[in-house]
Amino acid sequence: MSIEFIENIESLNIFDYSCIKKWLDESIVNEGFSVGTLTFVIMSDEDLLDYNRKFLSHDYYTDVITFDDSNGKEISGDVLISWDRINDNAKTMNVGYLNEFLRVVIHGVLHLCGYKDKLEEDIKIMRKKESFYLDRIDEDSIVSRETFG
Repeated sequence: MSIEFIENIESLNIFDYSCIKKWLDESIVNEGFSVGTLTFVIMSDEDLLDYNRKFLSHDYYTDVITFDDSNGKEISGDVLISWDRINDNAKTMNVGYLNEFLRVVIHGVLHLCGYKDKLEEDIKIMRKKESFYLDRIDEDSIVSRETFG
């Protein structure tokens, strides 16, 4: 099992990810899967836009792109996240940036578990699952490196 977070934004260094990793492992097991190798890369809007153009032929900003490398019931892949979109979405939806970050992280994992979000019914299911898992993490237990050094 390997869950890694890479911050590709200079001086971001925002969270101690140990609690988030435990939450993700528990969420994946709850979905009937096991953790293989998961890498979450936090980057800028422009960097994620480059991936969106290159790999998906989409010319627009997005908050998350998931590359699935799962094998059967073992979840593996890369989840690319725009820190700029996290902050903008948090302001737009009037939620904290940590809550929005966690929503995007679990959204990417749910894609790896087979959930879709293109059709209206799929979007409803995805949002319900996101909320289900967000209710199962104590945001106060996630130490911010900004606050504590």
